[in-house]
Amino acid sequence: CSRTLAAEVTAPLDVPGFDRAAMDGFALRGAETAGASEYNPLEFRVPGQALPGQPYAGDVPPRTAVRIMTGAPMPDGVDAVIPAEYATETAGQIVVTRPVAPGQHVGHRGEDLQAGSAALGVGRRLRPQDLGLVASLGLDHVTVVRQPRVRVLVTGNEVKTPGTPKGAYDVYDANSYMLRGLIARDGGVLEAFRRLGDDPDTIRTALLAPGADVILVSGGSSVGREDFAPRLIAEIGELAIHGVAMRPSSPAGIGRIGGTLVFLLPGNPVSCLCAYDFFAGRALRLLGGRPTDWPHRTRQAVVARKIVSAIGRVDYCRVRFVDGRVEPIALSGASILSSTTRADGFVIVPAPCEGYGPDAVAMCSPASP
Repeated sequence: CSRTLAAEVTAPLDVPGFDRAAMDGFALRGAETAGASEYNPLEFRVPGQALPGQPYAGDVPPRTAVRIMTGAPMPDGVDAVIPAEYATETAGQIVVTRPVAPGQHVGHRGEDLQAGSAALGVGRRLRPQDLGLVASLGLDHVTVVRQPRVRVLVTGNEVKTPGTPKGAYDVYDANSYMLRGLIARDGGVLEAFRRLGDDPDTIRTALLAPGADVILVSGGSSVGREDFAPRLIAEIGELAIHGVAMRPSSPAGIGRIGGTLVFLLPGNPVSCLCAYDFFAGRALRLLGGRPTDWPHRTRQAVVARKIVSAIGRVDYCRVRFVDGRVEPIALSGASILSSTTRADGFVIVPAPCEGYGPDAVAMCSPASP
């Protein structure tokens, strides 16, 4: 599931492949039940039965009915099924007390899909029912877009593995765990994960290793002495963007090494989350054949307390709902990851806007990423 079709699925056969009963009951000629009622019961002889996978063998003479189960092939010469509850069977015959129209309670050949028709189109994101449809056509595989392979590189000597001891001034790695969930959400597959510290040779080797379509570098994305990743990407590839007018995530960057896209994600957790959603997530969805649209639900919301921004800068503002309105819970603090778990959603303040005053209407995503 959730993979994207790269080629149209065409039905190689009719579904269903034969006329079949849509209910348990008795197969007969619908016209012969005309006028049946409690006051005018009609009798039909029952010479045998049809079961799923076991058709009735033989002719069906007039005023004859064949006992039939749902999904069983319709015998030749009959065109309707009277439900079992509307027929009383005794001593090899049934009594019918209501009419049934020709074709009623019968599934006809090809009524679901006809051979040669398009079953599923290119670009469709497969759901469980789609897989069921593919299987019903007798197909054991379909062609899908390859999932982008994503390498996660975490820099920083101070970043330690959860579950291990750390020094007083060290921090535990939160970003890689967050990124794994985001990668899975956007249809990528983790190619490799490495904690690299701040050794430039180690970072260079990890950037140049083959096998990834996308590399996410967490931390070391700014312009400090220990921020080696931007310089290395520029040396061995191309650093097209470094620094964006956005809060948080201003140190984010985008580059390329050969055919591999590289995204610089700031080390502060909220900045990392924000930069991924704005830049890397869109790339993953595009590579995997998914829409690049914003992956979160949005709706209009009335602002309860002023949301402050600056013209020329995009702001990612965590908000909570209070009496049906939104108010900011954090306007800064890119390291305060709990602000995303305490938030009911977030508001993106676009660059041309200096914020939203009380009673203004803003677009809000009601669930934090």
